[in-house]
Amino acid sequence: MKGDAPPGPPCCPAPSVAQDLRPVEGREADEELAALAKAIAHPARVQILRLLVRKTACICGDIVDELPLAQSTVSQHLKILKEAGLIRGEVDGPRVCYCIEPAALRRLKALVGGL
Repeated sequence: MKGDAPPGPPCCPAPSVAQDLRPVEGREADEELAALAKAIAHPARVQILRLLVRKTACICGDIVDELPLAQSTVSQHLKILKEAGLIRGEVDGPRVCYCIEPAALRRLKALVGGL
C-alpha cells in the first residue's frame, strides 16, 4: 500500500515513517530528553545502540558475544533501552531478537539538536 513503511527485519516490525512534529523545547521535551539521556548514560548501552545501528537485527546472544559483559548485565541494559523506546525486541522461540527503533533515535537527535 502506498505510504506504508518498508518491511523491517524478520524479527522486528516495520518502523514508523510518520514525521514527528512534537516540539524540541519546553517542559515535556526537556523531560523526554532527560529520560532518553538517562537511558544512554552508560557506555555499554551506547555500545549496544551502535551495534544495533550497524545491523538490521540482532539476537541477544550476538550482543553478549560483542561485549565483555555477562548475559545478565547485557539483558539489564537491553531492558533499559527497550523501556526508553530506543530499541524493540521480539520473542523468537527461545531467544529475543532486538533492533533499533529508528523513530526514537531520530527524536533523540532532534532533542539534542534543540539544545
